[in-house]
This record gives sequence, structure tokens and C-alpha cells, in this order.
Amino acid sequence: MLSIGTIVMGAADVRRAADFWGAALDYVPRDPEGGGPANGPRDWTLLVPAHGPGPGLALGLSTSPVPRHPRVHLDLYAADAAEQRAEIDRLVALGARRVDWDSYPEDPDFVVLADPEGNPFCVIDTAHVRTPAP
Repeated sequence: MLSIGTIVMGAADVRRAADFWGAALDYVPRDPEGGGPANGPRDWTLLVPAHGPGPGLALGLSTSPVPRHPRVHLDLYAADAAEQRAEIDRLVALGARRVDWDSYPEDPDFVVLADPEGNPFCVIDTAHVRTPAP
């Protein structure tokens, strides 16, 4: 039986991406030295949960442009609307930015942000109950 072990994302600045995602998710580098030459830029790093199980987040050096509507992205879950707002504020303070998303439904349960590299991700209010259309 297969399971997801690691999610891989590209980053032009691997250190900056690792700092953001480590703080955002309470993840730590599996190998504090990371990949790449000694005292040089990192080519990759693998972040793992600081406490408990969970998938790894690998960040690899990439120069390709970030697509506006990526086919794959991260969904981060918040317990309710209050936690969603608090987490969005915390993530923005860490370096994320709000995205002017053109595909929101009428009553969204998610907010689209982008990490410092421009990779979009969603923060979802998992307690949200959609209002039925009249």
C-alpha cells in the first residue's frame, strides 16, 4: 500500500522557502545542512514535522516560473473561521501574501495566499457551512 511521504515544491531561494514553510507548519530540516555545496546556496532541503508524524515537504531549487493556477497546491486546514483568520494573519506576518484569486465561489470556505516564492496555497475553514442558494 502506497502513502504520500513527501510533497515536493520548487523554490528560487530554497533557504527563504524553508524558513517560511518551517515556521508556517512547525517543520524542521531533516538534515540541517541541506543539499548543495558547503557554505554555498542550498539546492534542496527536506522539512519534516517537528512533533509527530506527517508528510515531508521537500524544497528544490527551481528557476521555472510559478503558474498562476497550479495543478497541485497545498490546502492548510483551520478548525473554524476564527482560527482561519488568525492563521492567515500569522502567515502574512511570516511573508505570505494574499492572492487576488479569480476563481472564488460565491461563499468560499478558503482563502488563497502565496508563499514568499509565489506558490499559491489555500487556508480552509473546515467548519464552514455553505449557505444554500435562494
